[in-house]
Amino acid sequence: MTVTAPTASPVLALVQPDRHTHVIDIGANPIDGEAPYHDMLRAGLCRVTGFEPQPDALAELQRRKGPHETYLPDSIGDGAPHTLRVTATSGMTSLYRPDPNRLRLFNGFTEWGRVREEVPVDTRKLDDVDEVSAFDLLKVDIQGAELMVFQGGRQKLAEAVAVHTEVSFVPLYEDQPTFGDVDQQLRRQGFIPHAFAAIKRWAIAPVVFEGDFRRARNQLLEADVVYVRDFGHPESMTDEQLKQLALIAHHVYGSSDLTYHCLSVLLTRKAAALDAPNRYLTALR
Repeated sequence: MTVTAPTASPVLALVQPDRHTHVIDIGANPIDGEAPYHDMLRAGLCRVTGFEPQPDALAELQRRKGPHETYLPDSIGDGAPHTLRVTATSGMTSLYRPDPNRLRLFNGFTEWGRVREEVPVDTRKLDDVDEVSAFDLLKVDIQGAELMVFQGGRQKLAEAVAVHTEVSFVPLYEDQPTFGDVDQQLRRQGFIPHAFAAIKRWAIAPVVFEGDFRRARNQLLEADVVYVRDFGHPESMTDEQLKQLALIAHHVYGSSDLTYHCLSVLLTRKAAALDAPNRYLTALR
């Protein structure tokens, strides 16, 4: 099968993947604006299966969704019963309990992290979710429970080529895994860091810089980190994985060097169009 799209792509015709890119979005709450794969989705180059257990956020996703989007109310985690701590600001709702000692260190967080409701939830392991077929990009932002997802999704993650995850440098929740925990887990599953998509710094209370309590200096708080399948060992990747990584690198992250590398490997396998790497660079000019 040859995948076609309504919007021109400098990569698609060169690789001709077997299927459209599939994105899984766990914690799809649209509170932070457009998703990193937004442009790829609007171009008709991918489809999205999202999970969001908060009813208001799920309703907003259902209202906005296009023909290539599906959203489900499940809480993805370790497959065990948990308590969902619904906070004053929905973006801080978590399976973990906010840590008041940490929250008071940073302006605004004591109020944002105030728990207004506790809801019992049964989580599902990603590997146990039949609604999820093979996917290529996993985006996950669930306030500290990301590690649960990776540990409970090893089988399905084996097919994926990229992970876009939030990580914490200073844990804001009790017993929350940190960046090091997530990094070690993803490396064990064959991924390596590729990019910091966003880095959040925050002022330590009560100091306020230039009258804006959101303005920071140096203190790291959290970040969105992009991991990709270890392209240093392309022999462990199928042709389809290399094609999907080439598409995601270009359309989601603007990583033309990684796309070029994938095209080069595919060319040696006779799995890409003739002179695909150079044709790609020419199309970028």
